[in-house]
Amino acid sequence: MVSQQVEVGLKKAMYEEMLLIRRFEEKLIELSQEQGMLVGMQILAYGQEAVAVGIVMALEPDDVIVSNHRSHGHLLAKGADPKCLMAEIMGKATGVNKGKSGTLHMAVPEVNALMTTTIVGGGPPLAVGAAFAQQYRSTSNITVVFFGDGAAAEGSVHEAMNLAALWKLPVVFVCENNCWAGAQSLSEHCSLMDVTQRAAGYGMPGELVDGNDVEKVFTLAKEMVSRCRNGQGPVLIEAKTYRIRGHGEHDHQHYVDKKELEAWARLCPVRCLRERMLADGLVTEAELQVMDGQIEAKIDEAVQFAGESPYPLPEEALQDLWVENAIS
Repeated sequence: MVSQQVEVGLKKAMYEEMLLIRRFEEKLIELSQEQGMLVGMQILAYGQEAVAVGIVMALEPDDVIVSNHRSHGHLLAKGADPKCLMAEIMGKATGVNKGKSGTLHMAVPEVNALMTTTIVGGGPPLAVGAAFAQQYRSTSNITVVFFGDGAAAEGSVHEAMNLAALWKLPVVFVCENNCWAGAQSLSEHCSLMDVTQRAAGYGMPGELVDGNDVEKVFTLAKEMVSRCRNGQGPVLIEAKTYRIRGHGEHDHQHYVDKKELEAWARLCPVRCLRERMLADGLVTEAELQVMDGQIEAKIDEAVQFAGESPYPLPEEALQDLWVENAIS
């Protein structure tokens, strides 16, 4: 009975976290159409929420994540404050990086989100460095790095995976294969349809998972994270999902087959988990409506907080360029 209650509680927590990410990015879509509200390009992971939540919920608080340009879900799942995240995206001084990074290069050290980067393939080498530090200090923590199928073709990713395997570093490489790299489909830029096939070349385990099923992602992540944490070296997880919106909000993806897009949209991870919980009698429609309202209020609060926050002062531009007093 206890284990069943934990399982039910976990499913509800997964749904709530995915819904928060979805509503947060829906608000960004809305704000991106208003002049002067957001700073820079908005690159979303709409429809990929199950990967962020399933992976991060398998981690410990002191574990590190490194993200890419589709980072909002990863950061929220890791515990970033939606108000401060929204403020950063608006370029405000109350943001997670005092308004200096905007949406594309955020770091949230208080939740061990080391870095997000728009440099395609730039994350895995940083993750290897973080994992080396964890190994050197003999901690039990691990590092997770998220990258896409497009980044998997970069030499930096190969180098990172090779070195991690050679030194048996505690890294979980998570390839979010959303079938698109910019305007190129997977078949146009990759000779292998499954990136996990490359894992054997590095002597590490590689597992494929349905990236739209948060429960399957979580179950695999728990297994792979445990292996990594026990000193058995790095692993590769490939989560198959789909990029529902364009590369960024500027991209209307005229090049995408509409029937293919509609088929993947029907596999929405948020809706699928909601329907499963209702069908299994784990929640009622009334309970879900309460949850929806609470999350809507949280998003509204984040937008209000960010909107009322000041922009950083020009004289602060050169502050926080260097890490101080970090070596102990």
